Amino acid sequence: MADIIRRSPVAFSARPKQVEARDDWQVVLEYDNEGQGPWLVDLSHRGKWDVQDRGIDEIQPAGVTIPQQYGRCACENGLWINRLNRTQASVWHLGAQPCPAMPTERAYTDTTDSTVFLALLGPQVFAIAEKLSALDFLDPGKQAPFLLQDPFCHVPCQMAVVSRDKANGALLLTCSRGYAHVMVEAILHAGVEFGLRPAGERRLAQVVHMA
Repeated sequence: MADIIRRSPVAFSARPKQVEARDDWQVVLEYDNEGQGPWLVDLSHRGKWDVQDRGIDEIQPAGVTIPQQYGRCACENGLWINRLNRTQASVWHLGAQPCPAMPTERAYTDTTDSTVFLALLGPQVFAIAEKLSALDFLDPGKQAPFLLQDPFCHVPCQMAVVSRDKANGALLLTCSRGYAHVMVEAILHAGVEFGLRPAGERRLAQVVHMA
């Protein structure tokens, strides 16, 4: 039987400095010359699920309670959970521990291979984001972490505002895999004036602290 190879839809021009094989993916932990930030990190290899059920308030992915309020996020046991609407939530695996197995019941759909997953991390994150969206990521009426569902680079996205700290801002976003190339190109272009560079997965732990 041939070995399974899973490929990210994201391709950076930077040279990988350290790579790790994980769950049939080649995960870049660090790139050469990552600089002092801000950074764009490819997380497309990370586990992602869509959860839909009319009884969604009774569902607990890997034991984590889904927030009841739309647009709110929960962070526990290495999982990031976004409440989308009355019957739907999304689940992202961000923890350092192995990705938990999700139930095979019909409420869960694995979207790992069908979506691109990116993180904008470090200083000036929202100055970059606001060049690509009309959304107010710094709305004082919203307390981080929170979820936004709107176009980013004219592409329908889920965006989680994790931290609005000026030095260690963090924005996570997912969209359909087919938009990966144009999305990455647009973000990197928007970030040129701020010194935005591709970075490896290790940068995630510096900003996003999972319980």
